[in-house]
Amino acid sequence: MRIKVHCQNRIGILRDILNLLVEYGINVLRGEVGGDHGNAIYLHCPNLMNLQFQALRPKFEAIGGVFGVKRVGLMPSERRHMELNALLGALEFPVLSIDMAGSIVAANRSAAQLLGVRVDEVPGLPLSRYVEDFDLPALVRAHKSRVNGLRVQLKGDVFLADIAPLQSEHDDSEALAGAVLTLHRADRIGERIYNVRKQELRGFDSIFQSSRLMAAVVREARRMAPLDAPLLIEGETGTGKELLARACHLASPRGASPLMALNCAGLPESMAETELFGYGPGAFEGARAEGKLGLLELTAGGTLFLDGVDEMSARLQAKLLRFLQDGCFRRVGSDDEVYLDVRVICATQVDLSELCARGEFRQDLYHRLNVLSLHIPPLRECMDGLGGLVGHFLDQASRQIGCALPEIAPSTMEKLAHYQWPGNVRQLENVIFQAVSLCDGSTVKAEHIRLPDYGGRQPLGEFSLEGSLADIVGRFEKAVLQRLSAEHSTSRALGKRLGVSHTTIANKLREYGANKG
Repeated sequence: MRIKVHCQNRIGILRDILNLLVEYGINVLRGEVGGDHGNAIYLHCPNLMNLQFQALRPKFEAIGGVFGVKRVGLMPSERRHMELNALLGALEFPVLSIDMAGSIVAANRSAAQLLGVRVDEVPGLPLSRYVEDFDLPALVRAHKSRVNGLRVQLKGDVFLADIAPLQSEHDDSEALAGAVLTLHRADRIGERIYNVRKQELRGFDSIFQSSRLMAAVVREARRMAPLDAPLLIEGETGTGKELLARACHLASPRGASPLMALNCAGLPESMAETELFGYGPGAFEGARAEGKLGLLELTAGGTLFLDGVDEMSARLQAKLLRFLQDGCFRRVGSDDEVYLDVRVICATQVDLSELCARGEFRQDLYHRLNVLSLHIPPLRECMDGLGGLVGHFLDQASRQIGCALPEIAPSTMEKLAHYQWPGNVRQLENVIFQAVSLCDGSTVKAEHIRLPDYGGRQPLGEFSLEGSLADIVGRFEKAVLQRLSAEHSTSRALGKRLGVSHTTIANKLREYGANKG
């Protein structure tokens, strides 16, 4: 058990507290002094039971200068360690801590993957085993200041390294403890520059609104953003649901607080639960001894964005509902209640009301999430803004690649206008980027636009119009399923594409003799 003693900062108070614990045979594994003014003492007592704690509470409070005592889930150092691990784990680029002997002390998950080892195998590995002709300790001693963009070769790939020395307040080289090494792939530096420029436009200004329908959605979102209530965003894949959620967060009173995102689709139930709610110390075999903070706690005071909320298991739906109702939850493997102030924004590609009608989503949770709602239209319904979007993405792509801004041929625009865009705006952005990279002149031509299955006038083939309406619709439905089943590996994925349950898809495929996994 971990306890926090709120007390006066006086000489001898720690001795008085420890004497009480010794008297009752309570062992203290670790202790820390914390609080804003050193007015709290944290003690980790593994053999202290809850009944003993309740009996000892009045004796603690009888000690002169003790104002109160309570159970806590984590020691301050444990919380800082967990927060640091969570933040480093969220970074996509490799980060390593190196000591002055040239050994790797710690690394994030991305760095461990680059080195080809597990994170727990990193400490003690020599940096020289992986980086050629690079003496980091000598470099740190020579510069004693930050070095940016140093070209290094690691396992055959070229990286640009940012080096931040770890130095005490003393200015002599003996006080150097090592350095933190951040690596960026040299072949993606253009992408980094583009992303930095992209961040210059924030919030709703980063959403391109050339379409009348999209401009209307943004107007609605601007009105809803400041309201401190759950928000549900509906829209097909690639329509910009997360971009809109971030804009709403930045325009809200919580805009200066963190926004954390979790994609619920594709995560196993146990992993999704620990990612969202965290777990307590020793919650399960293989868990960290100090436990783990979930995204909810890391988001305290800010906004949590849950993408693909329709994929949540029944257990997670119940746990999320309780948090929305009471503002509290329990970490996995812990009995302690955690109370937080967090706004929840959810996104889905399917109609949740239909899932509720089929019993596949909790109706009470749906009503909790659907206090405010926005629907982002697909690109095929916003073709009045296609020209503006194409021009916008041409400008972005040319800046990212570092080439002159090309023109676009009329035949190219016609080709783009006649496509259905199943991947929506994200697909258009990628297609334009590829076209600019293929263009070796000043004009993007139709042959530079590579679209899957473009130009098939009869994509479903010929089928008979004989018989009743039910017969015709059945043949058409069979053709649709046969065509799309080749592009989607499972009935669940195909069901998501068509906006129906995987059970419905499985039954239809069985009916037409085209079973999938």
